Amino acid sequence: MPILEKRRVTKGGLNVTIMGLGGTGLGNMYQATDPKVADDTVHAAFENGLRYFDTAPVYGFGLAETRLGEAIRTLPRQEIIISSKVGYDLVPIPDSEVKPVLWDEAPPFRAEFDYSRDAVLRSIENSLKRLGTDYIDMLAIHDPDEAIHFAKGENPYARSRFKDAMDGAYPVLDDLRSRGVIKAIGVGINQWQMLSDFVQAGQFDYFLLAGRYTLLEQEPLATLFPACERKGTKIVIGGPYNSGILATGPVEGATFNTRNAPQEVLDRVGRLRAVCERHGVPLAAAALQFPLAHKLVVSVIPGARSVEELKQNLQYLQWPIPNALWSDLRREQLIDDASPVPSIAA
Repeated sequence: MPILEKRRVTKGGLNVTIMGLGGTGLGNMYQATDPKVADDTVHAAFENGLRYFDTAPVYGFGLAETRLGEAIRTLPRQEIIISSKVGYDLVPIPDSEVKPVLWDEAPPFRAEFDYSRDAVLRSIENSLKRLGTDYIDMLAIHDPDEAIHFAKGENPYARSRFKDAMDGAYPVLDDLRSRGVIKAIGVGINQWQMLSDFVQAGQFDYFLLAGRYTLLEQEPLATLFPACERKGTKIVIGGPYNSGILATGPVEGATFNTRNAPQEVLDRVGRLRAVCERHGVPLAAAALQFPLAHKLVVSVIPGARSVEELKQNLQYLQWPIPNALWSDLRREQLIDDASPVPSIAA
């Protein structure tokens, strides 16, 4: 059974495989996933060397955690690292109040932001029940910007629960970590700007940054990453395909930040793909490997909603990429000159 390379998250020895399984697919993001397919995907991930599984209560309103828990019952729990999150309170609602949301065929709940001590402890207790385990390895404060998706030039602080998160959730997680109940604490968010505040305000082991440091975007290099290095905070990259477009390419209906990609993004991805094609490399392979070249990045966690998608991601992770591809991307100013890139021996 293969085991992927592992990287260290904490000084205490918590390590994660360089690729994990993101849990949004298990939670029916965009479209429903058959329960057996979800189970098979988790088992295929383990059989192919993945030992890191990320989830959250809000993914499918509890569905992703429940499915992951069911799947790992027959797997050795001590070999698996699970990360989940706090910050969303799942409130039961009548079926008549269910509205179309990001999660297809989800249980009848609505999600409310709540970073208070009681809500965090309640969230952890419910996550443990859904996961069918007596401990969670890593816990992150989830979406303290209320999961806003802001376009270029818009204010990333338009909605901020930074104070609520630091006053309510952080002390709880910090205490649980100090007592060894959890091994690592972090923040999971879709932007880097607010993380620049979190890294100064607390002692976080990791940030789960969805997008923002990808083949398409490298803005965190100048400010966030140096601050993380000073504090010893590692980075997990969620959404390495920028929610789709770096996997599909600039096709009609391609998604960027879960929305239809604007023309400027389509154009840039088209240029990225053209360079990759010159070197016989799938765009998705370059996208998956690129973030891992940075020393702070411990794992990339693309979602997979089937065994086929999982194996395709593994193939992309191991695809041989010539050094000349990265040189061409730099020469055409498609990636930041300061970005480390993967390299192979000459």
